[in-house]
Amino acid sequence: MAVEKGEQRARSRALTLSALPYLVMAAVSAVDIFAGPEVGFLPLVSLGPAFAGLVGGWRRTAVAGLVAAVLCVGLGIHSGLFESRRGLTALLSVAGVTAAGVVAAVMRQRREAELASVRSIAEVAQRVLLRPVPRSAGPLRIAVSYTSAVAEARIGGDLYEVVTSPAGVRIIVGDVQGKGLEAVESAAVVLGAFREAAHDEPDLPAVGARVERALNRHLSGERFVTAVLAEIGDGPDATLLNFGHPSPLVVRPSGEVGYAAPPDRALPLGLMDHRPDAPVPYTVPFAPGDQLLFYTDGVTEARDSAGWFYPLDERAATLLKDPDPEAALRAVREDVVDHAEGPLHDDAAMLLVRYREAAGGSGPV
Repeated sequence: MAVEKGEQRARSRALTLSALPYLVMAAVSAVDIFAGPEVGFLPLVSLGPAFAGLVGGWRRTAVAGLVAAVLCVGLGIHSGLFESRRGLTALLSVAGVTAAGVVAAVMRQRREAELASVRSIAEVAQRVLLRPVPRSAGPLRIAVSYTSAVAEARIGGDLYEVVTSPAGVRIIVGDVQGKGLEAVESAAVVLGAFREAAHDEPDLPAVGARVERALNRHLSGERFVTAVLAEIGDGPDATLLNFGHPSPLVVRPSGEVGYAAPPDRALPLGLMDHRPDAPVPYTVPFAPGDQLLFYTDGVTEARDSAGWFYPLDERAATLLKDPDPEAALRAVREDVVDHAEGPLHDDAAMLLVRYREAAGGSGPV
């Protein structure tokens, strides 16, 4: 619903901007007729092509300039302005502004084409960096939502991955400190190391240690990455390893919601020299019908106009309303955007893992 409203607002804004040059010229013409030639409003008709050059292409600007020239000639003849230099001055003003508008429109369209090319490259980079996760893995159904705060880039410092290994399904969700290309590079290092380690290492602590070694070779200064790793095998529990990341949310079929918090807080990845002990893996019950929601702080720190953070735990029951995990996660994302009353100011990633209920169950599948 929020996405549809945004598209409707965008279409309405585009129509208004397209009509703006002609509305301006009509208003100037009406004022000039009623005020009389002595006031000298006629040169203001050149505002039409000026606005067209700002919001439209060069063809639309040229058309607006032609309309302005016709109005200028017609009103000048009607008011007798061509008997003096005033009519010619107004016409030259229209011609000059139209020419400048056409040049500006051509330059803007070239920049927009360059930006579209950059965005296309960024989308390819995103598919390489944040590959589509499997929609199902054994009894699990998985959905992902990712929104970058930098709309032109489409990618940011949040990361996620799902790997099917001999030990079970292994997951990582993380958030790189900072933004920009350095954050993207750090995310690539973490994901590359995790993809290799998830297949090779016997347990999550070994996976985490390998990721940290790779990250320490890349990072400089006090940069770090918060992350939570998970392993879901054949047993009734999910094993988690948390490196200073927001605790995943557990949603039971009964509607019970709680955070899967670690027994002790640990420092993020990349701060090994400041951490005397590595984080300890812990387990949470994860049975058929249960859901695990991993997320980054861009979700929980989304603020409304009053400054209130998004209450994820209170809204998590939304995940029980739709049997399709992708649709359920999309509803949460739209709710976050509604809460923020506009685009998010930070990258926001969510990964939902559903455990299929046994045959005859009544919960989500």
